[in-house]
Amino acid sequence: LNICLIAAVLWFVPVFDNAALALGMGVLLAGVLQLLFQFPYLLQQKSLPRPRLRARPQDSEQAIRGTAKVFRLMLPALFGSSVAQINILVNTVIASLLVTGSVSWLYYSDRLMEFPLGVFGIALATAILPGLSRSYSNEDMAGFNQTLNIALKWVFVVCLPAAVALAVLAVPLLATMFNYRAFGNQDVLMSAQALVAYSAGLLGFVLVKVLAPGYFARQNTATPVKVGAIAVAVNILFSIALFRPMAHVGLAMATSISAFVNCGILGLLLVREGVLSIERDLLPLVMRVLIATVVMAVVLWQLAGGEDFWLQSGAWTRIGSLSTCVVAGLAVYCAILFAVGLRPRHLALQHD
Repeated sequence: LNICLIAAVLWFVPVFDNAALALGMGVLLAGVLQLLFQFPYLLQQKSLPRPRLRARPQDSEQAIRGTAKVFRLMLPALFGSSVAQINILVNTVIASLLVTGSVSWLYYSDRLMEFPLGVFGIALATAILPGLSRSYSNEDMAGFNQTLNIALKWVFVVCLPAAVALAVLAVPLLATMFNYRAFGNQDVLMSAQALVAYSAGLLGFVLVKVLAPGYFARQNTATPVKVGAIAVAVNILFSIALFRPMAHVGLAMATSISAFVNCGILGLLLVREGVLSIERDLLPLVMRVLIATVVMAVVLWQLAGGEDFWLQSGAWTRIGSLSTCVVAGLAVYCAILFAVGLRPRHLALQHD
């Protein structure tokens, strides 16, 4: 998708009268390529599907019922996994009532928050779903619980420092990436405020992605939909309550609150159903992560310096300074984690 969007900017936009149409063509091309990319691998595994609108006489009744069941489960699952996007859409509508630029400030800050969510959160959720489904079908609830616990540990290890780093480096990140031409200094500062509010909910956003497969693997798509509807309602209520006193920052904060409501209810229901039992070593791991994250935050704060430096420096100076912050922050975080006793085995599945 990113490659096609970049290509659209370089090749389509200069020859199209409507730049938005050119970018839309890039998205369409990306979707086609993402679909076609899978075909050679499906052929290699002799798993290339051949869609049919009508059942053939040789198709078993069980296969037909199974296909119908997939469609019944798929529709609510789509809504249950898209609550964050629905909340962002609601906030965009409300932001249009605020001062000019509010929609853009929310959009650009959301793009940065979505980076760790898309790169790590969705990837982790995709990776654990087959294992959860296999454990459930084999009636191995111990393995099911262990997989969820390992995923929770990874979420805290990766997303807690990522959220803090996004908040501390909000201005450096936005200035380095977007502070050119029409995107002025005021836009950077306003977007940075929204990014801090979004980063407060990053852990909740990723936890939703990880906990939802705990329902999908058991073919329970109804519960995430119901919980998602509650989360959307919470977002709307807090957005209405906060957008006047806090402007666009209130809308970002409402989305973060909604994410924690969503993941909190999903987690509590999994525990109540006896599907998830929090392992005893999770709390010590979280404490180690907190210690390392605090030290990392202090280092990043010192290295980042004041806002004026980032708003007045040139592009290459920003890139160099931001790279230094990122590398130093990652190195300090990993070193402190190792110093307080976290080892790779703490984040691995224990096979019998």
